[in-house]
Amino acid sequence: MPAKSVAFITMSLRPARVGINVAAVVQPILEKALAPADIKLVPVDLRDFNLPIFNENVTPIMVPQYAQFEHDHSRAWSAEIAKHDGYVIVIPEYNYGVAGGTKNAIDYLYNEWKGKPLSIVSYGGQGGSKASQQVQEILSGMGLRVTETRPQLAFADAMAEMGAILSEGKVSDASKAKWQGQSDEIIKAAEELKELLFKPVDEANAAKP
Repeated sequence: MPAKSVAFITMSLRPARVGINVAAVVQPILEKALAPADIKLVPVDLRDFNLPIFNENVTPIMVPQYAQFEHDHSRAWSAEIAKHDGYVIVIPEYNYGVAGGTKNAIDYLYNEWKGKPLSIVSYGGQGGSKASQQVQEILSGMGLRVTETRPQLAFADAMAEMGAILSEGKVSDASKAKWQGQSDEIIKAAEELKELLFKPVDEANAAKP
């Protein structure tokens, strides 16, 4: 059986962003859990695609059967997502909800990842639970198979860290240690993702156009 590819997507876009710190903690935990099943974790950074607010004249559900994207940024993002078997997305929570950049990136796609498994790792002052729930509802509605376990990583002391977070994207060693302490939950999400990767897609349960 060929190896499976899982995109590990950092979705924060702020110049000073915490997402890369979160990803650095989570990635090795996921890799250790997935490697024995010959599942390769492939880092993907949303910021590399420089997506504007959705500016295509076609709707994503039409691609590729009925239409094609016009812009290079859309084609690059579409091609990157389409080539993987599953996904882990690392998302921030801003103002008690999903970040605009995260939602915009999701809105560029449909058929590229419909029916595929995905796990959500959120972070924020309280762990990003509201953003995680919102994205779970969005992606499940689009036909992705989202793992039941969705790790939510909170800062050790959000108020004390806020200055460094907003100005430099830095987090404390205490926060990193706290996230490391949630490794069992991260591994559980990885195990659920692994199970879904090797389970046939039930098209009857996928979202309909």
